[in-house]
Formats: sequence, structure tokens, C-alpha cells
Amino acid sequence: QVQLVESGGGLVQAGGSLRLSCVASGRILSINDMGWYRQAPGKQRELVARITGDDSTNYADFYTDSVKGRFTISRDNAKNTVYLKMDSLKPEETGVYYCKAQITTRSTWPGAYTYWGQGTQVTVSS
Repeated sequence: QVQLVESGGGLVQAGGSLRLSCVASGRILSINDMGWYRQAPGKQRELVARITGDDSTNYADFYTDSVKGRFTISRDNAKNTVYLKMDSLKPEETGVYYCKAQITTRSTWPGAYTYWGQGTQVTVSS
């Protein structure tokens, strides 16, 4: 009943930028942590960035070291959406980018369940 749908991936040259979006839909009561993960070919899925909280004015963000200063995660709670702005992209950042969110619904309340999107491909050419 809850879906996460990513968009914004594509092919970009090294040094270029992309902005990913992930929209959550369904019978949502609240969304807690939201994050972006990357899975490169033949590698495990890894955390890229995460943003906490369900209040867009009071949150904390986290970035893996390799993207600090180049990637920015943000969220719009009114739209149940999380974004990932990626600047100065590198070829090694090619992969499928997945959105993850901890969502509370009527059936999980007061707890939350972790949902994943289907992923969006990002290809950075050298």
C-alpha cells in the first residue's frame, strides 16, 4: 500500500550534475528517516546520504565521506519527497540509486516499516 518511486537518473558526463527525487505514496501517517543508497555493478548496496526527522525544519543529515561537499540531501514533507542533488559526479558513482524510507501507516502504528524504491540508474561517463 506504500510505494516509493524514484526519478531523475540518467546519463551525465563526469563533473556534471543530477537531481534525484523519491516520492512516497499510500496511506502514510508519517515518514521518519529517508535515505539514498547506491549499488554499483557487482558491488553491495551502500549508503550515500540520509536525512532524519519528520519535521522539515528540524532534521539532521548524514553523508558518506566520498560525497561530502558535492551531494545534498533534502526533503519536502508536504510532498512526501526526498531529493538528492549530486554535483561534480564521478564515473565511479555510476550505479542504481535506491530510495529508502521508514514509514508509519495505520497498520504499523506506532512503529514504522522500511520501504525501498525500485531504483533509478545513474551513469557517469568519463
